[in-house]
Amino acid sequence: MLLLLLLICICIGPLVQVQGGLVVSRRDGLRQDAREVTGSSSIKKRSTDRKHVEVHSVRVACTVTSRFARTVVTSKALNAANASQEIGFKMDLPKTAFITSFSMEMDGHVYAGEVKEKDKAKKQYEKAVSKGQSAGLVKVSGRTMEQFSMSINVAAKSSVTFVLIYEELLQRTLGQYEIVTRVKVEQPVQEFQITADIYEPQGIAFVEATATFLTNELLNLVEKTTTDTKAHISFSPTAEQQRCAQCPQGLINGDFIIKYDVKREKDFGEIQVVNGYFVHFFSPPDLARVPKNVVFVIDRSISMEGKKMVQTRDAMVSILKDLHEDDHFGIIQFDDKISNWKEHLTRASEENISAASHFVKSIKARGATDINGAVLSAVNMLKRERQNDNVPERSVDMIILLTDGNPSSGETRVEKIQEKVRLANAGAMSLFSLGFGNDVDYSLLDVLSRENKGIARRIFEGSDAVVQLKGFYEEVSNVLLSEVDLRYPDNGVSALTKNRYSQLFSGSEIVVAGRLNENDVENFLVEVSGQGAEGDLHKQWKADVVSWDVVYPDEEYIFGDFTERLWAYLTIQQLLEKSDISPQPEKDEAIARALNISLQYSFVTPLTSMVVTKPETEETGRSPSIADKLTEGQRQQAERNRGPTAASRTRARGVGDVDGDPHFIIELPDREDALCFNINDRPGTVYNLVRDQKSGFVVNGQIVSKKTFTPQAKNNTYFGRFAVTHRKLGLQLDVSTDHISVFHNGKHVRLQWSDTTSMKDDSLDIRLTNSCSLTVSLRHTIKFRIIRHTKIWKKYHDQQDYLGFYTLDSHHLSSSVHGLLGQFYHGVEFEVTDSHPGEVEGNSNVIMYIKGQTINVTR
Repeated sequence: MLLLLLLICICIGPLVQVQGGLVVSRRDGLRQDAREVTGSSSIKKRSTDRKHVEVHSVRVACTVTSRFARTVVTSKALNAANASQEIGFKMDLPKTAFITSFSMEMDGHVYAGEVKEKDKAKKQYEKAVSKGQSAGLVKVSGRTMEQFSMSINVAAKSSVTFVLIYEELLQRTLGQYEIVTRVKVEQPVQEFQITADIYEPQGIAFVEATATFLTNELLNLVEKTTTDTKAHISFSPTAEQQRCAQCPQGLINGDFIIKYDVKREKDFGEIQVVNGYFVHFFSPPDLARVPKNVVFVIDRSISMEGKKMVQTRDAMVSILKDLHEDDHFGIIQFDDKISNWKEHLTRASEENISAASHFVKSIKARGATDINGAVLSAVNMLKRERQNDNVPERSVDMIILLTDGNPSSGETRVEKIQEKVRLANAGAMSLFSLGFGNDVDYSLLDVLSRENKGIARRIFEGSDAVVQLKGFYEEVSNVLLSEVDLRYPDNGVSALTKNRYSQLFSGSEIVVAGRLNENDVENFLVEVSGQGAEGDLHKQWKADVVSWDVVYPDEEYIFGDFTERLWAYLTIQQLLEKSDISPQPEKDEAIARALNISLQYSFVTPLTSMVVTKPETEETGRSPSIADKLTEGQRQQAERNRGPTAASRTRARGVGDVDGDPHFIIELPDREDALCFNINDRPGTVYNLVRDQKSGFVVNGQIVSKKTFTPQAKNNTYFGRFAVTHRKLGLQLDVSTDHISVFHNGKHVRLQWSDTTSMKDDSLDIRLTNSCSLTVSLRHTIKFRIIRHTKIWKKYHDQQDYLGFYTLDSHHLSSSVHGLLGQFYHGVEFEVTDSHPGEVEGNSNVIMYIKGQTINVTR
């Protein structure tokens, strides 16, 4: 049998516009949400009169009020076609940001999102999915970004306006704040603008605006106006100026970056009060750095072999050169065995740095991974040196762990490793963890660090890994104060955010917010204590409170409750962090409080979802869609990985079927051909296989992955669940790899795959055999079969249950049936060019013209 393999990984439909991190896509052709070929069912030649979605405007407007940033993204698009079609909205936003609002406006009606508890939103979503309705999602987009996406069906000659708002507290790192807007233009847009307005009553020290795609021709388009306390930045290229000969696809593509810092003339920062909430920014200038005693713990297990080991050695040589002469350091290398460069800490003299660099260059990968033993060795070394007075009294102790894997030697139980390190350390030193690559147990490192006065950071594999390693070290290597405690009047404030910190690093900032019990700012006393290089710091002073009316008398820019929203944002972040390292009663309390605040202030957090009820359409009715904030576990999942995989076995005769990873086979008996294509997408994605509007027959499938899902790698996925409904017959089937639920005329029957049974009446015939085969015949509609397969990998002692869907008879369905399988039920006409040799030996490539599209396929 001759097969045509559709490469749908690259033929998903034209992306019409992407700007400012925003992707506005036209989803016709092989649709991105359903991967369906649409258009006339009998096209014999290539169509040349296709019309595009016209994107009229994209505006990204950011307002920063005392480090709290509020970004509004607005895009307007017109469906210029003579038929309705889906218009998609995508936006890359910082992972630290919370979405607060999303709306769509069509024909004078605004459809706004509502933030709900995640479980309640999920139920609403699943109800929509069972009816074949789509969803908007937030997903991983890159190292520091995640992506929000939503789509809507827009009538012919109608326009839609999308508005997305998100908020975040900017973090000061290495002496500056950053605002990043992702810019990716797929086709020039009529009106494109990025603006930022920064209001900092402390005074602005500097402002810089640049972009990774800026050329000499574009430099003068970046306009910047600054005063002592305000800055305005804008970038508005015309449609012609959006073209860039040096950029990919000849259009601007990259990050638009604004960097700035504030003046720090006052020793203990400023207090800002608005509407009964205060915020205190603490980063005193001119503090001397505290000498450090640091042990570098380097993984040399076999998984580090190759590029990662080379990059680690290069980064360590560079880091060692940055040590100050009054620092002390040690080096521990580990696999399943642990060895030290020296058994004691060494002063960072020029001679010792040179010797250590020579040693680091000789580290080679081998063996398994004993994280527990290596970290405990570092703890014991620092304790011993402190007890023997071999390090300065006024110095800080820290461990920097670099590993790329999971514990596989010594103690391998995660909870035990965390417990043993916590007890051995007893709060005496800070542990900073660097998780290298995709296979590392990042959650172990994250908890391990936060339980021991440190932080963890993921290091992404790539050519810049050395820069990432060195950059993280620079962030945490220079401590200005340790054991920092900021106190406020006990009776004067409540709902205080975290006010005790293990360290204040050079170039960073501590932010504390709270609620004033009485709006008495005249007697607002602040007390600060900490341990510095030159002695203990202890000071109490009457705070200088900023008067916004005085600093900005003529401005109405402010979203006036920004201090309250800043407080809510910071409180949620800290409660979520606390829940990860707290025992169960405290964990439950922290999660419950974070959820309540998320709902109160309409933040899309890991505990909530935003439900957008899209307008009622002829096809779908009112269709809820979901926007979710990712957890760290979800962030480890790979980007969508679509790719073709050849079908591996002959199919039984039928109109069309799908199973495996998953691959679709569409038999064309009159052509003695078959169309084959694959989908490999994010686990949990739901696809519409069949939809017949006339009868109300719908089949949706949800994909799952293997249990051993590898983040950021190509992972096979399978159909793990089918939802089948027939409105006129009052039937609903919910088929998973575990069981089968049948809802029919008000009755519910639950079946197991091991059963042998049959159900029959005037409208349907259901037969289940113990060979895991379910056959369903619906009167005057369709006959299909669902089979549960079990795939076994003997080499890995692993197996996977999944489902296959096979169409046995579909000729009773109406001519309007569509869906991934349904669109082919009444035949499809196509033409192909003469074949030519393909990249894979034995394969030949051709060009297919099908339903007005041109697709490269493999024969």
